[in-house]
Amino acid sequence: MANFAKPSVPRFSVDVYQNEYLPEGGREVNAIVTVTATGGGTLGGGLSPAAPDGRPSAAVAIMVDCSGSMDYPPTKMRNARDATAAAVDTLRDGTHFAVIAGTHVATEVYPGDGGLAVASPTTRHRAKQALRRLASGGGTAIGTWLRLADRLLSSADVALRHGILLTDGRNEHESPEDLRAALDACAGRFTCDARGVGTDWEVKEVTGVASALLGTADIVADPAGLAADFTRMMETAMGKEVADVALRVWTPVGTTIRYVKQVAPAVEDLTARRTEAGPRAGDYPTGSWGDESRDYHLCVEVPSAGLGREMLAARVSLVVPQPDGSVQNLGAQGLVRAVWTDDMTASTAISPQVAHYTGQAELAQVIKQGLDLRKVGDFDGATAKLGRAVQLASASGNADTAKLLSKVVDVVDAATGTVRLKTRVTEADEMTLETRSTKTVRVKK
Repeated sequence: MANFAKPSVPRFSVDVYQNEYLPEGGREVNAIVTVTATGGGTLGGGLSPAAPDGRPSAAVAIMVDCSGSMDYPPTKMRNARDATAAAVDTLRDGTHFAVIAGTHVATEVYPGDGGLAVASPTTRHRAKQALRRLASGGGTAIGTWLRLADRLLSSADVALRHGILLTDGRNEHESPEDLRAALDACAGRFTCDARGVGTDWEVKEVTGVASALLGTADIVADPAGLAADFTRMMETAMGKEVADVALRVWTPVGTTIRYVKQVAPAVEDLTARRTEAGPRAGDYPTGSWGDESRDYHLCVEVPSAGLGREMLAARVSLVVPQPDGSVQNLGAQGLVRAVWTDDMTASTAISPQVAHYTGQAELAQVIKQGLDLRKVGDFDGATAKLGRAVQLASASGNADTAKLLSKVVDVVDAATGTVRLKTRVTEADEMTLETRSTKTVRVKK
């Protein structure tokens, strides 16, 4: 079993980076909001029930694809069993957990009684014995796996609920509408990391699961890498301390929110996920937090005002919804301002943080567009989009994405975005680029 440091619950802080100056008639205000959670605080205000070791209580459901394709090659199923065993070993004592076998139906492999086991040396041993019974056969219906995970996770009174989902194939045994309905039903009830193993799965399905359930998505092209990946995922899950944190944005009368996006560590548009939170305020879900920092891009449209005027364009705070319908305020807040000036130098300057993340969001978009165009045979369009991606990755110092792009295009000149499409690209390289396209680099301080 992994060793974990002495528990500590993070304290939150909010920093706002923007150029608040607008020209006469200017209405669009952009700001990067950095939210940081740092360890060393103490749990207060009834944020979440605690496990015996003082950490917030947690429940985890591991969903393992057991469809027929997991037998090709036979080592894939063995690697999946080993990876699940490694994840079980990483569970800290007191964590509630279950293992689900996923085919065209969902079956609880362990504990198998319609509930959750509580992690201990005994239950971890029994779970690993039960994993030997995992065998491949049948189809793929991911929505049924998620619904069973939701039922099991909700059976325990815990603070943090998390899923880990592994698939190797396309979701062919339920309709896209069925999967969407399952994701809508599970959203806000638990977070979920999703992994595709091999190259026969659909990137948009796996990333769609992670996006809807505020988790991470990635490819494990070689099944031999599953155990290390599952261990890292579970260690991260065990490090979470506060669930269901929401970014609350208040705006004054006449101000419209154009968008709210997470921009680091990955691009995720939260605009459509707003839930109303009283007069002129809305909550945007951010999922569970441990000791970490994330960046958000807030864009608002304010009423035009005269030169020399200034106003509060938005107030950002952090809240955690409580079972009784109230919220726990995490005590951190940031202010977004607008000041109208005739100083052209001030009003035309772009915040380095805003410029950087606008570029990172465009980078994610043009990679997706370029790969889609390549798939339909529009090679000129694909070259233009992927060339722009190379240019953006180079300018922003996103070395990881630049390296992935170099597997798909030959770079002639990174600064100008001059590239040639490679004639031969492995499926794994193309899927890796697509899956990781939304990963960003932090702005250089």
